[in-house]
Amino acid sequence: MSTQIISEDDENKYLPEHPWIACLPIMLAIITYVLDGTIANVALPHMAGSFAATRDESMWILTSYIIAGGIVIPSVSFFSKLFGRKNFFTISILLFTVASFLCGTAHNMAEMVFYRVLQGAGGGGLLPIAQALMMESFPKNERGKSIAVFGMGVIVAPIVGPVLGGWITDNWTWPWIYFINVPIGCVAAVLSHKLLYNPPYARKQKNVKTDWWGFLFLVLWLATLQVFFDKGNNADWFNAAWIRWLFVFSCTNGILFFVSQLVKLKKNDEPLIDLSIFRDRSFTVGTFIQVVMNSVLYATVAILPQFLQNMMGYTAYLSGLSMMPRGVGALSGMIICAFIADKADKRFMVMLGLFLMGSAAVYLGFLNLQISKISIMLPNMLMGFGTALAMTPIINLSMETLSNQQMTNASGIQNLLKNIGGAIGTSLVATFLTRFAQVHQFMMVGKLSDLNPVYAERVQATAGALMQYTSPDVARHMAEYVQYGTLLKQSTLWAFMDSFRIFGLLCIALIPLLLLFKKGKSRG
Repeated sequence: MSTQIISEDDENKYLPEHPWIACLPIMLAIITYVLDGTIANVALPHMAGSFAATRDESMWILTSYIIAGGIVIPSVSFFSKLFGRKNFFTISILLFTVASFLCGTAHNMAEMVFYRVLQGAGGGGLLPIAQALMMESFPKNERGKSIAVFGMGVIVAPIVGPVLGGWITDNWTWPWIYFINVPIGCVAAVLSHKLLYNPPYARKQKNVKTDWWGFLFLVLWLATLQVFFDKGNNADWFNAAWIRWLFVFSCTNGILFFVSQLVKLKKNDEPLIDLSIFRDRSFTVGTFIQVVMNSVLYATVAILPQFLQNMMGYTAYLSGLSMMPRGVGALSGMIICAFIADKADKRFMVMLGLFLMGSAAVYLGFLNLQISKISIMLPNMLMGFGTALAMTPIINLSMETLSNQQMTNASGIQNLLKNIGGAIGTSLVATFLTRFAQVHQFMMVGKLSDLNPVYAERVQATAGALMQYTSPDVARHMAEYVQYGTLLKQSTLWAFMDSFRIFGLLCIALIPLLLLFKKGKSRG
């Protein structure tokens, strides 16, 4: 396997004449793809009703999309060599667009899941290629601005998704959350074919070998891993025999995949992904930080609407609307990053962003059921601002020591691991809520005793109020049930608070890793 080495001066020679114009189709494609990852969340009950499916069955509409995208992401470097990167990017947009139209026309659950797999397969190739293109389109001293613009789509779009999805579902019907992708996808495909530049190292290569064994191991590993994360909590994790076997099978295929790639690399053959990129310390550390950040981001996006709906009584639309301050904060952070990213020390920016994310999550961990709206809006905005402030420079730091030829492969690996990180975060938060609620219920249930004067007084007062409607015995039982319901509500509240605190402290714990980077100011 031979790699043509191109110097930095030669790389600058291939830069597009008008890079910001070339970025237009990239951002259109990315915003549409990332938006579709969350826009369907609030429409799931409507889709389940249309297909006569249960809530658990409807979750496959989300899961199939993630699985298909996760499988394609690490294969991006291979397909870019096979078709040419520009051609593969355009093909991915077209496949995503056609699949979006088919999703809107689905008549049953089987069709919907199949079309979502096609949609995820088309969209999976967009994110890593777009990240590589945004970095390669600018000289190294201007990449901070380009990644700030890229981050607007990656961070803001999933936050806006539930609000937009709720509005479209309430005012039109759920198929329109897919139909709106069609005109945007067509415009993005045409513009990408016309505007994207095609340097020599990103063009179609001859005699590209297909790593079929590696691809098979990859499919089996990621598909079973996603099912493990999605269904593990409902099946009580390793207490279920099929979960244990599924986990062993997934780990075995994951090990076989990485071993097959290392063997091909050692034989100087063409692997599906080039793992030698992990020799770069900045890339490895930066990728790890992004994986944990993605876990926190997806977990908090999943947990906050649940808290507002289940504990505070918000509607689906209002709970989605509550995420808007996070989008405002992220947008503000991106604008600031665009101006200072190439001037300030990137390590300090990431440190400040992680601290703000952690502080906002810890603040959410001290809420109660008598809070005002500002108590939700303020930490939400702070978390969005911190996410933007950390995500933009950490992408730049992790890629700063790589050449342009390595960008596509590195972006594919990085986005694969971030995708897995998001799945882990979503699964962890579901497990935290279940287990922590049980722990706190066990700790408090001893207080529900007649030996506790406060409990006895409240039961007596409630029973006295109910006696005018029923018999004394029934009123007594109803009063005890009311107190037990209060205990369940409080134990669930504690579970939410504990989860927020853990994810907040996890962000702050990442800060010492920034010492492993060299000074993060751009070399321009």
